[in-house]
Amino acid sequence: MKVIAIIPARYASTRFPGKPLAMLGGKPMIQRVYEKVSPLVDLAVVATDDARIYDAVEGFNGRVVMTSPDHKSGTDRVQEAYRKVSEALGIEYDVIINVQGDEPFIASQQIQAVKDCFMQANTDIATLVKPFHKEDGLVALLNPNSPKVVLGKQSQALYFSRSVIPYLRGVEQAEWLDKQIFYKHIGLYAYRPEALARITAMPQTPLEKAESLEQLRWLENGMRIIVRVVDIETVGIDTPEDLMRAEAFLKEQKRAKGSL
Repeated sequence: MKVIAIIPARYASTRFPGKPLAMLGGKPMIQRVYEKVSPLVDLAVVATDDARIYDAVEGFNGRVVMTSPDHKSGTDRVQEAYRKVSEALGIEYDVIINVQGDEPFIASQQIQAVKDCFMQANTDIATLVKPFHKEDGLVALLNPNSPKVVLGKQSQALYFSRSVIPYLRGVEQAEWLDKQIFYKHIGLYAYRPEALARITAMPQTPLEKAESLEQLRWLENGMRIIVRVVDIETVGIDTPEDLMRAEAFLKEQKRAKGSL
């Protein structure tokens, strides 16, 4: 099974302009993501719409492709990048993994988990979830910025929502985490090439617009999303404040390794 990881990276960001080039532990963030993912797949490629990011990736000898600045989502950028790379190399890959460019601490177990989903021939798309634990607290469960997922018996996603799902009728909200396993969506996706081409050609759907979750468009159109449960949650970086926390986290990791 040939696997390609594509890392979409935009310079423009409302909350953190230039985020992919922000320095983390002496390296641009995009370099840390690339170096973490590259050994785990057959090929890793950064997809960008900015010459500064393009030059930075070439500067550390990474593979990079320039894409349109008009894409509405990272998924669209991944599709354009895959098409260009596949045509240039004359290779069709079996699986495309979409790795966010602001996830420098992505774990090898997460990459392997989404790859394993494609051992099932009928998998169109794969993603990850993490159980909410009691120590996470009710505030984390109720947070609308943290989408929840309900799963079917064959580990397929039935629905994603910013609301808490399922709703526990007749149970006090303070007891929900004691009575039910709730799953938090981790936004790492992998696709078969034909599935990626199909979803990027789909118009927006009512549920997608209502919840502002593009994966609902795929479900509304009958796509099958297979889910793996992991207990690892990486440190995403959306703001300069997140970068400061990531810097501290990186230093702690280095100290822990030094003490082994």
